[in-house]
Amino acid sequence: MLSSPMTFVHVSIRASDIDRSIAFYHDLLGMEVVKRRFIPQNRAEICFLKDPKGEFSLELTHYDDQKEFVQADYMKRTFDHLAFRVDDLKAIVEKARSSGVVVTDEPFELSPGHWLAFIQDPDGTLIELIQS
Repeated sequence: MLSSPMTFVHVSIRASDIDRSIAFYHDLLGMEVVKRRFIPQNRAEICFLKDPKGEFSLELTHYDDQKEFVQADYMKRTFDHLAFRVDDLKAIVEKARSSGVVVTDEPFELSPGHWLAFIQDPDGTLIELIQS
């Protein structure tokens, strides 16, 4: 066993257009840019965003040399989804829909008082929205 506890730091997902992805996560989910920079060693631009409470970090990564950006079919994906707790699930889903965001699963009640919906970010990453 390690002598000190491990700390989870962040999740990184790839973005085909980093500005579009930053706008999506900021405008729809309220995430704020913390740091953005270019890394010349691997020709990548990264952007860290934090949730409004500052408890979770999401890294968006764009590689200049990545020419193809295609999500695998649903049952062939290795990364499943990101999840966000929201106060008003139906309002977020309607805001997403009116902005042209793909809603893959309409709001449904998983158990009494526990509602879920799924949308996709601009690159097809699944996002679970949770209200309980």
